Amino acid sequence: MGMGLLYIIIVGLVAGWATGKIMKGSGYGPLTDILLGIVGAIIGSRILGLVGIYSSGGLVPNILVAIIGAVILVAIVRAIKKV
Repeated sequence: MGMGLLYIIIVGLVAGWATGKIMKGSGYGPLTDILLGIVGAIIGSRILGLVGIYSSGGLVPNILVAIIGAVILVAIVRAIKKV
């Protein structure tokens, strides 16, 4: 369990940091980056699964899926805040 949790945290941190760079130019802070990346991974895997794209596993593909989901999440939250 310890290694799985560490893996999730690393994927979340890298994906959240990358999303911060993509969406606003800097990260959101370590804890928020981790949470954003984890939620992004869930969203990304669901959305890509709906269109028939599945990750083959591994660190880099999982990070890419998490980044896609996190970017979508941030875009939706920003759109809701503007309304």
